[in-house]
Amino acid sequence: MKPISATTISLIAAITTTPAAAFDIPTGKDQLETNCTACHGTDVYTRADKRINSRPALSAQVHRCQVAQGLGWFDDEVENTAEYLNHQFYKFK
Repeated sequence: MKPISATTISLIAAITTTPAAAFDIPTGKDQLETNCTACHGTDVYTRADKRINSRPALSAQVHRCQVAQGLGWFDDEVENTAEYLNHQFYKFK
């Protein structure tokens, strides 16, 4: 998998400082259910040894996954899905 550039990480960090109310969490849930659960269930988000340890890392992982799947999501779509995951499973501040 191709590494994410420092510019992309900076952009993701800036986006993730946006209040949760600015995200469309129901759309993020729909995107996740449509595109992500075909590869894995929710167990990847609830396992004890989670690899994601911050909200920016969560956005980066969603970005990597959508690129790997060729989904062509815009930044807001990545963030909607990341925020749904955060709201539902991760609970980062």
